[in-house]
Amino acid sequence: QEAILAQSRACLRPSACTLARFLPLPPPRRLVPMSRAVLQVFEEYQKARVTFVQTVADLATRPQNIDALQNAGVMALLRPLLLDNVASIQQSSALALGRLANYSDELAESVVTHEILPQLVYSLGQQNRFYKKAAAFVLRAVSKHSPQLAQAVVDSGALEALVTCLEEFDPSVKESAAWALGYIARHTKELAQTVVDHGAVPLLVLCFQEPELTLKRIAASALSDICKHSPELAQVVVDAGAVSLLAKDISHNDAPLKRQVCSCLAQIAKHSVDLAEVVVEAEIFPRILHCLKDIDEFVRKNAATCIREIARHTPDLAKLIVNAGGVAAMVDYITEARGNNRLPGIMTLGYIAAFSETLALAVVVSKGIPPLKDALINEPEDHLKAASAWSLGQIGRHSPDHARALAEADVLRRLLAVYLHGDSSEDLQTKAKRALKSVIQKCTNLPALEPLLEAPPNILKYVVQQFAKVLPNDLAARRSFVQSGGLQKIQEVNTEVGSKLHDYVQEINTLYPPEIVQYYSPNYAETLLKKMDEFNPTG
Repeated sequence: QEAILAQSRACLRPSACTLARFLPLPPPRRLVPMSRAVLQVFEEYQKARVTFVQTVADLATRPQNIDALQNAGVMALLRPLLLDNVASIQQSSALALGRLANYSDELAESVVTHEILPQLVYSLGQQNRFYKKAAAFVLRAVSKHSPQLAQAVVDSGALEALVTCLEEFDPSVKESAAWALGYIARHTKELAQTVVDHGAVPLLVLCFQEPELTLKRIAASALSDICKHSPELAQVVVDAGAVSLLAKDISHNDAPLKRQVCSCLAQIAKHSVDLAEVVVEAEIFPRILHCLKDIDEFVRKNAATCIREIARHTPDLAKLIVNAGGVAAMVDYITEARGNNRLPGIMTLGYIAAFSETLALAVVVSKGIPPLKDALINEPEDHLKAASAWSLGQIGRHSPDHARALAEADVLRRLLAVYLHGDSSEDLQTKAKRALKSVIQKCTNLPALEPLLEAPPNILKYVVQQFAKVLPNDLAARRSFVQSGGLQKIQEVNTEVGSKLHDYVQEINTLYPPEIVQYYSPNYAETLLKKMDEFNPTG
């Protein structure tokens, strides 16, 4: 019974835990202030990081700050922030790195040496769309400077991540990835092939079909950067169905898109006859000729370049351009354009004229000689003058009629002036000399050749040769040659016995009585005076 009573008392006695449930606890006066203080430290640290990366990103937009940022060791400070637990800090640090790398190849090299690329590539597959855009921007900024830096981006494993980004839903992520891929591919054939091997081309073609204009432009630009290197790479782009899609947008209202479309078609067409025919079969004519009148100068230039790349391959392609009204359109383009923008038009006329007399005549009839002559005279750059000289030579070398058209436009004298000018480059002198030679040898318009009788011996021999060919069969020309002073000029030329020039002069002299030849010889007056001295009227 005592045991039972003791057990009962124990059950009725409250335990410490039970009492604790009913007694009020003292307030944790120190715990709450301490947690707020700790939280404040972290908040201030986060604010400082945000302020730092945003300020650096802003400072990196101004070139005068770049050296100071580099000297302060900004790369090493931004690198860990790429893995920050706050997304906005990651994005801002990537943006700052991209702007720095974009500035110079030295800073882009610094991004590589600080081993930042692997972090970017890792995060490219993990983070949100804002970070992906910023990371792709860094990869693009590094790649743009040199093939070596682009190879470093490839070696970091970026291509797979960038190609994956082309399948993202967000168009801005696709844009950034396509842009970076284009910058990698533009450097070398090998880098472009690597981009192709990672399956980028079909996805870029899909991107081009998206409604967003910016994405379409960048996709076309990237395709252009890929296919410019070789026929094989261009064929990959063709096989992906790009040409027909590109051709549809030749008439688009957006000028920047038309620039990229014309550029890409030109890069495809330039490689071979087959590829040029693929471009033509996409029915770009006559629509691309309208681009030569576009208000945007780069659209005009790229369209002219595309037409040039087609015209250069075969007579049939050149004839197709002529039949579409391309020569007249190109003549108008050269007349209005200035500087380097003229070059593709100048070359196009030369390529077309080179194939046949008929095609060259089409250039003459379309009044193609005056703008070419204008470029030869007035363009300050020697390579433009050289292109004009070459094209003029291609027009005039076919027949006497073609040569006459150039002679009557006073082109021969202008070519000679360019050839003799002391500041002319070697290439310009070579092309001017070849053009003169080819046109002179076909020219039967002797009055047009007479101004060239003062040319140096290496040009003069071709001029005198033409006189020697034509004068035997034309009495009126022989009379005119004397009256204009031509016969006197060739008597004054110092020729070496046995040279071709000496032989041509002798051939011409045999066409005239010895008294006339003697009369116009330089020493004739001295000979007469000597005879007068020797003459004795009383003898």
